[in-house]
Amino acid sequence: MSGSTKFPMTRRLALAALGAALGLGLAASPQAMAREKVTYLFPAPPVLPAFAPLQLALGKGYFKEAGLDVDFQVARGGVEVAKMVGAGNAPIGGIVGDGPIMVRANGVPVKIVALFGGNGFMQTVVREDAGIEKPADLKGKTLTVLSFQDTTFYALIGLLASAGLTQSDVNIQQAGPTGVWESVATGKSQGMAGVPDWLAMVQATGTKVKVIPTDQYFPHLAQGIAVSDDMIKKNPQMIQKFVSAAMRGMKDVMDNPDQAAEDFVKFVPTWKGKEQVVKDALNYYAKHVYGNQAKLGEINPERLSKLQDFYLEKGFIQKKTPVEELYTNQFIK
Repeated sequence: MSGSTKFPMTRRLALAALGAALGLGLAASPQAMAREKVTYLFPAPPVLPAFAPLQLALGKGYFKEAGLDVDFQVARGGVEVAKMVGAGNAPIGGIVGDGPIMVRANGVPVKIVALFGGNGFMQTVVREDAGIEKPADLKGKTLTVLSFQDTTFYALIGLLASAGLTQSDVNIQQAGPTGVWESVATGKSQGMAGVPDWLAMVQATGTKVKVIPTDQYFPHLAQGIAVSDDMIKKNPQMIQKFVSAAMRGMKDVMDNPDQAAEDFVKFVPTWKGKEQVVKDALNYYAKHVYGNQAKLGEINPERLSKLQDFYLEKGFIQKKTPVEELYTNQFIK
């Protein structure tokens, strides 16, 4: 006998089998697998509460669980995001759901693959002391918008049209991302075409405001996730994983907006000391924007079609695009 230790054949086979099993286990573990790198383009700084579902998906590890290594980048507005995604310079990005209506007619091949809610993103916020109860009361009033190229402005025009009013019936001023809500707080304007984030900022100043439920008068859309036609063909698996993780983030806000706000502030410490603003914004999103979908993320083609008809009528677009080219629900589960 040599000095080496000898094992019975059965024991050696068992050890070999155990080693193979451990090896396979390590190879299959999520930690050992290389996650797919994905760049997501935002139309505005990703620190805004509007983007809480995505920040939660990142911070709570939903993207990682899906096998994605997501990097957030910022473009200059939704149109720029659409162009970058359509050109293949970024695989995926965020735009308001009506974005494809505006850009596909100009040859930008993007589709919406999920919406953050079945209701409209734009909120018509008015001062309580302005005497405004319904859209018709906006006549002669001063209203602020982010810009005349932003979809919140288009939604405001739609709201006015529901009451038989046009842009010339009101004083609409483009005021930028800060001035749009500060003008309401200081009384320079009687209202704004805003988003829940700005509503919360106005309320934080102690200004008494009310919201005209724009969604009841005009079928505008929520924020959406956009990808190119080419990406849908080349990498549907990545899109599916991203959408599923993002919808988990939105569901967290819907289920418990206060807790979601606390988590959001942990991941986005810019808001430390302003937690109540975030809570107010996310509660509004949960109650008035998210939801109203048969399945989370689902796009309503009838609503999309009505919106496109309005844009054509008002001259915002010069020709219509077949509705089925504007969206797909294939990634909603």
